[in-house]
Amino acid sequence: MAAGKWIGGILGFMQGGPLGALAGFAIGWLFDSGLDTFSEGESGDEYRQRQGNRYAQYNQQQRQYAEGQRNTFLFSILALASYVIRADGKVMHSEMQTVRNFLRQNFGEVAVKQGEEILLRLFEQQKQMGWQQFSNTIRQACIQISFNMGYSERLQLFNFLVIIAQADGMIVSEEVNVLKEIAQYLGLSAADVDSMLNLKDSSTNLEAAYRVLGIAPSATNDEVKKAYRQMALKHHPDRVSTLGNDVKKAAQKKFQEINNAKDLIYKARGM
Repeated sequence: MAAGKWIGGILGFMQGGPLGALAGFAIGWLFDSGLDTFSEGESGDEYRQRQGNRYAQYNQQQRQYAEGQRNTFLFSILALASYVIRADGKVMHSEMQTVRNFLRQNFGEVAVKQGEEILLRLFEQQKQMGWQQFSNTIRQACIQISFNMGYSERLQLFNFLVIIAQADGMIVSEEVNVLKEIAQYLGLSAADVDSMLNLKDSSTNLEAAYRVLGIAPSATNDEVKKAYRQMALKHHPDRVSTLGNDVKKAAQKKFQEINNAKDLIYKARGM
């Protein structure tokens, strides 16, 4: 996907609300700086005309809805990642590299620099607004996100944020607090948050595996099976298919980790 397409798409979709304000500040600066964000040297009018011609060949309403969901999802990751990364007052190279890899996998090499510039501008906005005011903006943005995304999509968004926080090999208490704060604003349950935070160790640590399924080690075998079925339904990759194949692949990895947790518990119980 060309960098101009995703940046133009974000600006085109987010016309209001806290996400729109964040996008306007961070992305608009790229245009003001003279950075060419449109592919193949085309102008903004040419880009919009070409897109309009293409959309005319499809079911416009469905396609625009899907792209709107994806644009919201992708910029939300950058906005919320800026909050998580700065939670402990430091910007770690490993965390930034995780974001770069995410951009590279989603949009290609050309978008990495632009996405990084957006993230740096969001860091700058944090400084200008102050942590408390920016925190309130993030809270409002999360509320906006919750109105635009289904529960499974919000879970996948949160999963990306956990991966970023874990990039340096550990999650400090400040990051955990911010992740839980975001999860609360997104309307995620405490059990689901605990599950996501333990996914990384769920294939080797039995205690973590139980936490992933949201049950105690004292649970019966029937309760274990029921908990797994509920998790499998909630986190099935097909539930985020409208967000694109790359996001679906990440959801498949998460789904496999849930299966690994189930397998570890089943093995320990001889099931």
